Amino acid sequence: MEAAQIIRDAVARVSNLRRDCALDPTLAASVYAVKAFQARRFAGTYSDLLASDTYRHAARFFLVELYSDKDYSDRDAQFGRIAGGLQTLFTKQVVATAVSLAQLHLLTEELDHAMGLVWQKASMPENASPAERYLEAWRKVGHQNDRGRQLATVLTIGRDLARLTRLPGLRLVLRMMRKPAHAAGLGSLQEFLESGFDTFAGMSHQTRGVETFLSVIEEREAELIDLLFDGTPVTCVTKLDAILGQAR
Repeated sequence: MEAAQIIRDAVARVSNLRRDCALDPTLAASVYAVKAFQARRFAGTYSDLLASDTYRHAARFFLVELYSDKDYSDRDAQFGRIAGGLQTLFTKQVVATAVSLAQLHLLTEELDHAMGLVWQKASMPENASPAERYLEAWRKVGHQNDRGRQLATVLTIGRDLARLTRLPGLRLVLRMMRKPAHAAGLGSLQEFLESGFDTFAGMSHQTRGVETFLSVIEEREAELIDLLFDGTPVTCVTKLDAILGQAR
């Protein structure tokens, strides 16, 4: 399937999930609770990177663009509109990154939606903590292979962005696209591309900066995924509560 169709299909499926939430305020609130928990969890897991001069911007980029409770509706709509022109406007490397981002966004929304459905109907006491609710939703949804694929795609996007910084003249091209992109209603997409490029370009100046950053993401996320699937409930909840306590 060509890149444009993959992106259109992903955007359409995400739109359907959003429509379901729009029709069910309780579900919408549950999905938001899941996303907000995950954003706090990421901020806690990587509190050291967020405080680091070397990795602060990269960690913030991942938190805002890939792990947050941010509303991506504008960017999704822009992705859908520009999908047909991606392969003529951008290099193959940029197109591949756009496809990975669309696929990651869809997978994340599907998993969050499924967890929201469980969170909404959680068979837990009213005084259950967010960590307890999150663990129950995580395990009832399952999809361990999809969790692994989600992490692999995040790492792929990071490596893709790092490679893009080595393409001669791409930063100048992005800068030249800024006004036309905003005029065409593609501001959110443009900002994502520029932010990702600048973030990884800055980190590339450090010796093995990108490799170290992505290695930390891979190690910590894989460890947490394994724990949430296989650890005892008490251990999992204790770990999650400790992580939330570190969130900035």
